[in-house]
Amino acid sequence: MSSTQRNKKTLVVVVGPTAVGKTATAILLAQHFNTEIISADSRQFYREMTIGTAKPDADELAAAPHHFINSHSIKEEYSAGDFERDALKLLDELFLTKDIVVMVGGSGLFVRAVCEGLDDLPKAPEGVREALNKSFEVQGLEPLKSRLKEIDPAYYAVADIDNPQRVIRALEVYEATGNPISFYQKKDLVQRPFTIVTIGLNMEREKLYERINLRVDKMMEAGLLEEVKSLAAYRQKPAMLTVGYSEIFDYLDGTVSLQDAVGKIKQNSRRYAKRQITWFKKYGNTTWFEPYQTEEIIHFIINSL
Repeated sequence: MSSTQRNKKTLVVVVGPTAVGKTATAILLAQHFNTEIISADSRQFYREMTIGTAKPDADELAAAPHHFINSHSIKEEYSAGDFERDALKLLDELFLTKDIVVMVGGSGLFVRAVCEGLDDLPKAPEGVREALNKSFEVQGLEPLKSRLKEIDPAYYAVADIDNPQRVIRALEVYEATGNPISFYQKKDLVQRPFTIVTIGLNMEREKLYERINLRVDKMMEAGLLEEVKSLAAYRQKPAMLTVGYSEIFDYLDGTVSLQDAVGKIKQNSRRYAKRQITWFKKYGNTTWFEPYQTEEIIHFIINSL
């Protein structure tokens, strides 16, 4: 494929907070443009994690071709860098027959990996991560979050600070170099050989929070507790340290009641949604819509081509 041909290709990226309706919108767009969907969700790769990740259900998966859903096992390590490599390879293949491909997800780092490329972060000396992990095991996440807020308030404001992996990685960079992780964020973005149109979905905050609370209740009814129990052997994996799983592990450890654990999932999901909105409002050239504005979104995409 020549560079001229590739420049005519368009990646439509659908972003926004958890529970806002990204999956439904992406499916409607894929159906309208007769194309396929790439999931940029950092947990939906894993076959063993279904209920707590709010994966598309069987009907949704059948409504449009999806990629990177159930593509890996929790036993494997799969990073944003791995996703960047694999997603770009897949895009090359899809663009042979499709002029438009839809990518959808709320994981800002994974979206950014495909659209802009990742930062070349320095590696910390041996022992730094181990010491931070030990601190997390002994004292929990709050002291690490406080430290991150002190040394890098800019990154703290947009990062998934309830994800221990993200917090520890940021502190690791600082401990190794004396510079905050935001210092290493790319100044010159990678130019991709295709056009990128980014659609942001959002809604009135109170309504979004109601949707989040309802989603968590439905997850519990669907068997989230049993799913987490079945993953106990992998609880130290990064994906297990995220919202919806870490709180249930606290309950299984006997440190909180099940009611309090569920309340924590709702609270942490709402906080995560707020940070997602902050991230994507600062990210790239995003045009915002409400989820029901499908026709307006389609017209905007057509006019952007």
